[in-house]
Amino acid sequence: MANMTRPIILRLAVTENEKELIVRKMQQIGTKNFGAYARKMLIDGYVIKVDYTQQKKLAAAVSRVASNINQICRRINSTGHYYEDDVNELKERQKEIWRLLKSSQSEEL
Repeated sequence: MANMTRPIILRLAVTENEKELIVRKMQQIGTKNFGAYARKMLIDGYVIKVDYTQQKKLAAAVSRVASNINQICRRINSTGHYYEDDVNELKERQKEIWRLLKSSQSEEL
């Protein structure tokens, strides 16, 4: 033990499902040595960090627009009448949703 080339020990706890996934991936690359596999993945593996900030902003904006549309529809349903202003506002809200979606899509590209 005194002559170990790797004196620092790292441990991790996994669920049974996670263990099965690890074993399957080890089989895919043809290794049975967990230490070597873990070392290789921890050092050379990819880290993917996804930023959902724009999607969250878009979802909040669409939610606000949808809420406005619902308020207009409730007003129309309660009175049984609709007004040209209501129809125009619904159309404008729909255009706003499309603008938000197109803006989000163009930012991602």
